[in-house]
Amino acid sequence: MIRSELIQKIAEENPHLYQRDVERIVNTIFEEIIEAMASGDRVELRGFGAFSVKQRDARTGRNPRTGEAVEVEEKHVPFFKTGKLLRDRLNGKA
Repeated sequence: MIRSELIQKIAEENPHLYQRDVERIVNTIFEEIIEAMASGDRVELRGFGAFSVKQRDARTGRNPRTGEAVEVEEKHVPFFKTGKLLRDRLNGKA
């Protein structure tokens, strides 16, 4: 599912809301999650999962084409851990 499909589905299930308002709500939710993660905070959506940021240290990597050693800088990467309810539903337990 992509963002536009999510907006369309929410708009269909809530006919009292304009699609532009639903789009603004969805975009605001995503922006808030991004801002929280950018500031190093953890975002938890109970039953769904938790978004956090992990730090990867600098290291020496290899160029797969040439085999040449390449220095890879330290970086921060997004990490998602599923919640128990989501894991159970994916495994047919709920």
